Amino acid sequence: MILMRSAKMLAICATFCVCAFAQSIPRGGVTKEIFGVAPSGQPIYLYTLRNSQGVQAAITNYGGRIVSLKTPDRKGKFDDIVLGFDSLQEYLHDNPFFGALVGRYANRIANGQFTLDGVKYELARNNGPNTLHGGLKGFDKKIWSAQAAEDKDGPELVLHYFSKDGEEGFPGDLNVTVTYTLTENNELRIDYQATTDKDTVLNLTNHSYFNLSGHAGGRILEDVAMINADKFLPTDQNLIPTGEIRSVAGTPFDFRKPTAIGARIDDKDPQLEAAKGYDQTFVLNRIGAGPSFAARVMDPHSGRVLEVLTTQPGVQFYTANHMQGPVRGKGGAVYGFRSAFCLETQHFPDSPNKPNFPSTELKPGERFHSITIFKFSTE
Repeated sequence: MILMRSAKMLAICATFCVCAFAQSIPRGGVTKEIFGVAPSGQPIYLYTLRNSQGVQAAITNYGGRIVSLKTPDRKGKFDDIVLGFDSLQEYLHDNPFFGALVGRYANRIANGQFTLDGVKYELARNNGPNTLHGGLKGFDKKIWSAQAAEDKDGPELVLHYFSKDGEEGFPGDLNVTVTYTLTENNELRIDYQATTDKDTVLNLTNHSYFNLSGHAGGRILEDVAMINADKFLPTDQNLIPTGEIRSVAGTPFDFRKPTAIGARIDDKDPQLEAAKGYDQTFVLNRIGAGPSFAARVMDPHSGRVLEVLTTQPGVQFYTANHMQGPVRGKGGAVYGFRSAFCLETQHFPDSPNKPNFPSTELKPGERFHSITIFKFSTE
C-alpha cells in the first residue's frame, strides 16, 4: 500500500515538475526532474541539458530517449524538433522507437539468428521473421543509470546499462556507456562505448524522429537533404540487405547534391515501393578516423539546418513510412505518414550474416567506441 501511494505521489509530482520545468530551467547546465514511475515502482527521470544560447535537449533514463530538442528557427523562435510524448506512461506502450537508444543490435537481423565462433544464436523475433532494434525488450525499454555532469564543451548526461549474457538471445555480459553532450556550438554529441566478456555482436544508434518545422509540423517532403554516400544497400521484401552494395547514380537514392526529400520518394522503384518510401542504409564516404560529414537536411520554411557527422560506416535514412495510423504525441499533436525523418548512424543491417559487410563483432579486451554529432544552425 505504501509503495502504491508513493508511486501515485511520484506520478503527480512528475506531471507538475515537467509542466514547471520549462519555466525554471537556468540558461545553462543540467536540470533533473521526475518524469514518471516505472511499473516496478522505480522513479524515472528527465534530464534537460541547455547551453548558453538556449538550445535545450531533454533526455530520459528510460531507454535513453531524447524526449525534446529545442532549437531556434531563422527568426530566433525556438521549437521542439523531435517527435515524442509528454509522459513516461506513453513511452511504456508500443511506439516507433521515438528518440530511443537502440541495441544491442540496431536495425534488422535476418530470421532472428546468426552464427559466431561456430555457435548459432537464436534471437527474439519482433519484426516478422526478423529481429529489429534489439528484440522484444531492447535497450530502448531499459532503465539506464544516469549521471549529469559538466564537460569542457558543455553540459552532459552519462548513461550506463549492463546487459546480461543471453539477454534477447545475444551472447556476453555487455557494459554500455552512452554520453550526451550539448556544446556551445549547438551540437548534440552522442558518444557510445561498450565492452564485453564474450565474443558478441553490437550495433548502437539513436532513433530520433526529426521535423525541422517543429514536431507538429506535418510532412517533411519539402525538406532538402544531402547524404554523403556514393552507394547504398538494396534490400529484399523483408527489408533485409541482399548483400549487394549498389551505386546511387541514376537512382532515387542519389542525395549527393541537395534534393527535396519528396522529389523522388514515390518513383516506381522496387526499393521505394517495398519500404513505402526511404528506409535504406547509405554507405558513407568517410574521411579519417574521427567524425566526418554524413548528411545535411534544411527546412525551407523555418530555415533550420541539421548536419550529421559520425564515425560510423552507414546511416539509415528513414521517412516514417510505417506510421500509417496516426500517433498522438506531445501537446496532442498527431504524427502521421511521413511526418518526420530519421538519420540513424550505425553499422549495416544483418552484418552478422553478411561477411562482406563491415564487422560488428566485439571481443573481450576490445572497446567499442563511436561518435555521432547532430549540429544545428539556420539559413
